[in-house]
Amino acid sequence: MKTNLYFLFVLSLCLQACKNDAKKTKELTRMEQVMAVHDELMPKMSDLGKLITAIEPKIDSTETGQIYQVAKDSLADAYAYMMEWMKGFGEKFDSAEVLEGKALSAEKEALLLEEEKKVYIMKEMMLGSIDNAEKLLEQSDAK
Repeated sequence: MKTNLYFLFVLSLCLQACKNDAKKTKELTRMEQVMAVHDELMPKMSDLGKLITAIEPKIDSTETGQIYQVAKDSLADAYAYMMEWMKGFGEKFDSAEVLEGKALSAEKEALLLEEEKKVYIMKEMMLGSIDNAEKLLEQSDAK
């Protein structure tokens, strides 16, 4: 049952991404801003996996190999953070609140403020780990 709810939540997030393009002409609500960051990052989840796969063969016990290990761990942490964030977000907000702009209670507004902070941390983690991994791989390819 939780798997079905999780699937529905992920599907609703994808649908929200489609709606965001049409709403760019008006000021976004906090919920829309949070979802816009999520929607920006979601396609990068596959980049994380590809980079982990590219880095793994370079990990060994040497100093350079350990730098690759740190980069891989950073990518994996960003991936895990996104998955946990989506799960937690889906448990706090229903689809009407996310997709239809249903008014939030004061308690839910406070929760959304916390989720907004988390989504920007997630963005920094994800983009930073991708940038670092890509630079490491470029350096190794140049050698």
